[in-house]
Amino acid sequence: MSDYFKKSLDIHRYLRGKWAIKSKVPLQNREDLSIAYTPGVAAVSNHIAKDKNSSYLYTMKGNSVAIVSDGSAVLGLGNIGPEAALPVMEGKAILFKEFADIDGVPLVLDAKGAAEIITAVKAIAPTFGGINLEDIAAPKCFEIEEALQDIGIPVFHDDQHGTAIVLLAALINACKVTGKDIKELKVVINGAGAAGTAIAKLLRCVGHDEAACIPVEDVLVCDSQGIISPDRSDLNDEKKKLLAYTNRHNRSGKLLDALKDSDVFIGVSKGNLLTGDDIKLMNQGPIILAMANPIPEIMPDEAIAAGASVVGTGRSDFPNQVNNVLAFPGIFRGALEARATRITEAMKIAAAYALADAVNHLAADHVLPDPLNRNVAQKVAEAVREQAIKDGVQRPL
Repeated sequence: MSDYFKKSLDIHRYLRGKWAIKSKVPLQNREDLSIAYTPGVAAVSNHIAKDKNSSYLYTMKGNSVAIVSDGSAVLGLGNIGPEAALPVMEGKAILFKEFADIDGVPLVLDAKGAAEIITAVKAIAPTFGGINLEDIAAPKCFEIEEALQDIGIPVFHDDQHGTAIVLLAALINACKVTGKDIKELKVVINGAGAAGTAIAKLLRCVGHDEAACIPVEDVLVCDSQGIISPDRSDLNDEKKKLLAYTNRHNRSGKLLDALKDSDVFIGVSKGNLLTGDDIKLMNQGPIILAMANPIPEIMPDEAIAAGASVVGTGRSDFPNQVNNVLAFPGIFRGALEARATRITEAMKIAAAYALADAVNHLAADHVLPDPLNRNVAQKVAEAVREQAIKDGVQRPL
């Protein structure tokens, strides 16, 4: 791993980052200049002034996404600030380009609170066809995303929904492999932040029609103090909201208490948290999706030795990598093609099922597509675009 660190430092320093601007038009002579800039560009501006929707056809807006972060919750690094977050946002931008041919623009904000970020995003919205919120700490990430749903373009916090969508796709296919019934699953989620909350909502179909979304039997969400339960007096407002759709039987205790008689463990927390003996507390053949990086909550070989039927992590050197790159490029590609004004709950479900269907040869060590599979984004995009049209959230084409 240290070798990757050195190589990454070397290439970032040599290239001065990973992202650059490239002109689509030549500027070789005065005629080129007159068409691309003055006087020719005045005709384009006047056209858009009469019809703002035409900016999708005549400018970068129709194929661009702003990648916005304040650096308050970066990867596994925590609150490292906007400058230190910029390499990660540049990385997100090149993933957008590579997998969905979207122009992602990294924008890191020196903003102290939710209100400043909300104001900044509203101000830049005319430039972009979508906003990808990234690496913003909970609970302010919830407030920010909710406040930006009516600005006329999709606003999507990938740490929440991208993770949840890929996780649901993995669970759908894990059930196919094991013969388990998704609606009978008892799920434990360790981590009550942005990702854990979004996963719990999606697995319990909060805000969804059950005709399109099948809820699991129950979800227990745990934080560092144990199960999120009604008898706890230390819960913040966001954790209290979890009780409306999780912990249906008012269970309390620590993480190991939650694991007893459960079918699925989902980790969005910290590494080396579980042992094989802990896995043996679960029902037979449990599904383990341990996504802490770089060290998962339990290593795959130990989980399998303890009886796990399917194991996934966030790492690329193990099978079943739960990686957001499987979701966000296609989701935004589909949203941009539909000129969607928002990403609906049904669009998220459509993305999850399209992702699950993108696996050609299902097996216990292959419940998700390879993150480098270039066909996945288009399959997800088609499903998201069609659902956006059904949901009536598209601008005039």
